[in-house]
Amino acid sequence: MGDSYRKEQGLYFLLFLCLHGAVSISLHYSVPEEKKRGSLVANVLEDLKLGKGELSAHRAQLVSKNSKQYFRLDTKTGNLLINDKIDREALCGQTDPCLLHTEIVLQNPLKIYSIEVKIEDVNDNIPKFSKKAFDLEIPENVPPNTHFPLEFAQDEDLGMNNIQNYTLSPNEHFILSMESNKNGRKYVDLVLEKPLDREKEPHFGLILMAVDGGVPQRTGTVQINIDVLDNNDNFPQFTQSEYKARLKENSPQGTLVFKVEATDLDFGSNAQITYSFNRVPEKIYDLFHLNEITGEITLSGQLDYEKETSYDMSIRATDGGGLSGHCKVLVDIEDMNDNVPEVSIISITSPVAEDSPLETLVALFSVIDRDYGDNGRTVCSVEATLPFMLKLTMNNYYQLVVQSPLDREKVSEYNITITAVDQGSPRLTSTRIINVQISDVNDNPPVFEKSSCEMQIRENNIPGLLIGSVHAADLDTEKNAKVTYSLLPGKVTDGLVASYISVNSESGNLYALRSLDYEQIKDFKVMVRATDGGSPPLSSEVTVRVVILDENDNAPFFLYPLQNSTSPAMSWCPSRWRPATWSPRWWLWMEILARTRGFPMSC
Repeated sequence: MGDSYRKEQGLYFLLFLCLHGAVSISLHYSVPEEKKRGSLVANVLEDLKLGKGELSAHRAQLVSKNSKQYFRLDTKTGNLLINDKIDREALCGQTDPCLLHTEIVLQNPLKIYSIEVKIEDVNDNIPKFSKKAFDLEIPENVPPNTHFPLEFAQDEDLGMNNIQNYTLSPNEHFILSMESNKNGRKYVDLVLEKPLDREKEPHFGLILMAVDGGVPQRTGTVQINIDVLDNNDNFPQFTQSEYKARLKENSPQGTLVFKVEATDLDFGSNAQITYSFNRVPEKIYDLFHLNEITGEITLSGQLDYEKETSYDMSIRATDGGGLSGHCKVLVDIEDMNDNVPEVSIISITSPVAEDSPLETLVALFSVIDRDYGDNGRTVCSVEATLPFMLKLTMNNYYQLVVQSPLDREKVSEYNITITAVDQGSPRLTSTRIINVQISDVNDNPPVFEKSSCEMQIRENNIPGLLIGSVHAADLDTEKNAKVTYSLLPGKVTDGLVASYISVNSESGNLYALRSLDYEQIKDFKVMVRATDGGSPPLSSEVTVRVVILDENDNAPFFLYPLQNSTSPAMSWCPSRWRPATWSPRWWLWMEILARTRGFPMSC
């Protein structure tokens, strides 16, 4: 295959499926195992007909369907790269094809691109036998053409990289016979070609070689030691040629799987039977124990239905004379609900504006349960009292969206518990908590404590004297809650209100700009506006009545009679001494009276 990856005709299959506005597209690639990290698998931009920058613009993420992230996506170039070295044998064993599934998830709008990568085998494993040497005992009276099954070699590679042939070292008595089962596995028998004579040749030492078909070719060898025995004319016979058993995947070690039994019509040592595994993969030795005396098969390892659903093992019964009988034991594994649903968060939008419209996307996540059937079917939910709801899209992807109006002034953040429950028995549950902050918008105007208020100040005050203070509160935050104060235009008697009063824009303090005279003005009203810093800004007003308090700043004087008849004790000017409450007519009469009485006029 060389050092470059082979892309299996680019895009094999393109499927558009519209559900809740999401699009599903399937891509297929292939890559050899054992490639270095950072090696190129393919460029997805061409196959998805996307332009440069579109992956980044849509917040593209690569979501693995495996527990390990074998690939990574360069969102700038669109290159799909090896993230971790892939060992096909460790990943898939003998399963063919070996497929890794991942998905590219785009947002705004939601698009899901399914990627299926086929991991191709390379010839990186040599054929191996389970032992360094095999010992056989063969009676001397065994007729020619008798077959003696041999342990096959195991090669973790597939196809032509697996074992293709066996060879036997040259000798006069034995040849090899090979056959293949439906899975392509080659079995080899040692066949007696020429009769044995223990007195002439009691022992044979042969070399069995297993050869695979890879390039370069790899081989493995084992020593076969044959002892020729005296006559033993009955073979052990099992009660059945095939046995079947069922076992739950969570069965404890030591659980009895099955008990096989064989009988031999001979006597003495030729009738003493021992049991052993025959032609089984190494994993059988890791998971099961066979009692060589009783024939009981017990569980010695941990079963996992998600890794293997059944096991096929061959049992050999050998008598004391070296003759053997064979049977098969088929063990089916029952799935148990032993995997909890897994909630994987793809993206979260936080904070969310409190004026966000309904259906706004808050979070995107997926749920995976590695069990099968009802044990692997899941249902997700959030609390019904929240202003959010879940929408199932496809491939167990969920969208958390806004379902009712938000109000930051009532609730400023939510801790949302996502609950995933499978349909197994008993049901398994997992939870994931996400925190969503609600951001403020300027939807509250400043509010004064009262719509109007009254402040007092004594006349003859010093200019710049503090009269009082107004205050407005805003339920929003930050700049939306920053209040500034200002005076609205207006008049006080014959002048503008701004020439009498000023307000501090930050504190709301009101100050007198001039000295006030109770005899000229007793009270007046001003309008103060509070405006927040939002966009657009909101405001409200308050009416402030300023009352001037009188002080004893005028001495009493006589208008009549005069102190003597010749000259007045004092002079009087009506235009300078005129209470504001006197009418013009009343003022005219006072002037006439003063003149007729001889009161001197000083103006």
